[in-house]
Amino acid sequence: MKTALIIGASRGIGHEFVRQYREDGWRVFATARSDDGLAALREMNADALKLDVTRVESLSGLSWQLDGVELDVAIYNAGVNSARTTGLAPITKAEFDHVFHTNVLGAMQVAPLVLPFVEAAGGTFGFLSSRMGSIALMESNGSWLYRASKAAVNSVVRAVALEAQRATCVAMHPGWVRTDMGGEDADIDVQTSVRGMRRVLARAPGERATHHGGFYNYDGNALTW
Repeated sequence: MKTALIIGASRGIGHEFVRQYREDGWRVFATARSDDGLAALREMNADALKLDVTRVESLSGLSWQLDGVELDVAIYNAGVNSARTTGLAPITKAEFDHVFHTNVLGAMQVAPLVLPFVEAAGGTFGFLSSRMGSIALMESNGSWLYRASKAAVNSVVRAVALEAQRATCVAMHPGWVRTDMGGEDADIDVQTSVRGMRRVLARAPGERATHHGGFYNYDGNALTW
């Protein structure tokens, strides 16, 4: 049985990853911070793990909970949006810490813990990024705090890729998705986004030479950094 780990699965894109993988018969480990989130994951027959990626004491138990597991897919989906801003809007320390602790510090703390389990399976380690994190594609400075955090996530993915020997590491843009974060006016539904990213994750090991350390749109097209 193939096995996946979804970090940040209580709602939206992460929750849909769990639903689709379970529907296809995978064993799925999935994390959430709240008891309600964990209960919802258990109802989907996922192995629910309580995890707050911003707290070291919470992360400390992750490795032993995965002991002996080989992960065909691991996905770092935990993330928060920033307030929508225009121009060089002032950013408070509290806002900066909230966004960077979850989006960047969380990824940097989770990656060394999870990578060995993906290496064991020769699997794929995917990180949810955003086209807004691309410096080459930047045509607006709106929501510049969020943009900066996703640019940093892209750097994290490249760093993890340099460490990985068997795992294939990719950053992924999910598209503009109709979720709580994306809003009702977004381009695509969550089912379409996740199906596309799953195809990227599935093909990555077989095309490791081109995919490893790369940045991909949900539809499989490569993005520039």
